[in-house]
Parts: sequence; C-alpha cells; structure tokens
Amino acid sequence: MFFDPARGYRECNVGTAMEPIEPPDWTWERADVRQALRARDMGAVFRHIQKHTGASQARIGVATGMAQGRVNEIINGRREVTRLDVYERIADGLHMPDDARHLLGLAAGREKRSGGAAFDLAAFPEVVRVYSAQNAVAEEIRQQARAAHELDVLAVRGLGLIGLNDSLLRACLPREQGGRSLRVRIALLDPDSEALAHRAAEIGESTESLADGVRLAETRLRELAGSCDIGVWRYRMLPTWRLIRTDDTMFVGAFDAGWEGHESATYKVMATPHGPLFRGFRRMFEALIGGAERTI
Repeated sequence: MFFDPARGYRECNVGTAMEPIEPPDWTWERADVRQALRARDMGAVFRHIQKHTGASQARIGVATGMAQGRVNEIINGRREVTRLDVYERIADGLHMPDDARHLLGLAAGREKRSGGAAFDLAAFPEVVRVYSAQNAVAEEIRQQARAAHELDVLAVRGLGLIGLNDSLLRACLPREQGGRSLRVRIALLDPDSEALAHRAAEIGESTESLADGVRLAETRLRELAGSCDIGVWRYRMLPTWRLIRTDDTMFVGAFDAGWEGHESATYKVMATPHGPLFRGFRRMFEALIGGAERTI
C-alpha cells in the first residue's frame, strides 16, 4: 500500500527486487522530501520512497547498489551516507529529477553526461514559481511569515508591506501572534538621502510625501520594539530589489522608473545547495544593512 495525494492510500504490486523504482513526479515536489534532500537524510528519503511507491528494502538495495541490510541500517538511523559516489548511486537508482539532485548537492543528470548545458533551467531549481504581481502571492507570503523564525524585508517606505495595520505582513508579527519568537529585520530608504529624492521623481511623487511615508513606517514599527526582536535600518542607495525573506524562502520583485515594487512580477526563490540567486540576494541584504544606519 502507498499514498497517492490524488487518490489516497492505494494497493500496489510490490513486485520483485529487480524491478526499477520510478517514483511519481509529485514525490520530489513534497516539502518533506525536499527537506530530507537538503539535509542529505537518506534514511528519510528511503522512508518516503517506501511510503509513496511501496518499494521494499530489497528493491531499494538493488536500485542503489546496496545490500538490504545496509538499507535497513540507513532507514533506522544506524548508519549515515557520507560518500559522494553513494549519493550518486542513490540519485540514479531512484530516478531523481535534476531539481532533486541539486537539492542533494549533485550535478544534474544532463550535466553528468554532457559536461554541462548552458542556460539549462533544470539546473536552477531555486526559482520555483513566478507570479504576475505581489497580490497574486500575498496569502502564501503571509502563511510563510506566520511559520518563520526569521523575516527580512527590503523596501522603500514599507507601509504596504509592514508599516500599517492592514499591510501585508503586520498581522504576522509577534505581537499579533502572541509573542512567538521571530527575528524581524527591515531596511527602508533613508528619507534624507538623495536616493529617496531620485526615487520620488521616478514615481511622480513629492520628496516630502515619500520621506514622510518612510518616517511614518518607522514610527509604527517602533511600537513593536518592546514586544518582539525587531530592527529597522535606513539605506541610502537607489532601490532596485524588493525582498521578503522567510527563513529559506524569498520573494523577489523589482523597482524601476514609474514602477512600484508591488506591481512587479514576483519570483519565489528557495535556498538550494548550489543556487546563486537566494545566496546572492541574502548576501546583498546583509551587506546593505551592514553599512546602513539602524534606527530601531
């Protein structure tokens, strides 16, 4: 018996140990399976394969080039996999798609055969969804924020994101969630900077109005300082990226002339072992607040 998310638990023909294991595509899209791959927890991966395909330990052993006893030890936590060649055998034997291989820290199957394909999107599984605008992903962002331990926000004035009672993230903050532990870091455009005057001109707004919006957001965020771990910084560069990071997931939009960040297409980016986007955007945020003025 195995679990099919579309049909529930189903009877299966376990078959012989020599039959290949070909998990359905949705197996590798499950959050628990992806987390096991990131952690290189082969015991959890094998248990998921058993659950979703009905494969026996013997079949897993044949598929991955291991003795059944070794598979049993891995499943029950008495042995860990540490060698790269063993990870490769497991990935090949379980027919992992390229995005799953990358989560495990391996090259894509196509890269192994050809030495690497330029601009092969399968090699960059960290961009998992693209939304037409921020409002198309608003509820998912809230859900992620409510469950997160860390929340980083890079904005201009931040009123629509976090500054007002009805803004996107305000209800997700610890005071409204009963004091739940959450580290919040927010970077807003310095209201006294030349960059803010430039941005105001780009969107056809007065410098005074935009600057007042930043100061209002700071005032409203200061109200939370005694009830949660919150920090607010003022940066002084022309805004380009709009970021919301919740732990290992990031939502990325862009600012441009005449174009507000919430109007931008929004990319959902997830951390992977070798993906450059999540790592690069996070590094940029750390560098930005490292040179910014902290106001809260």
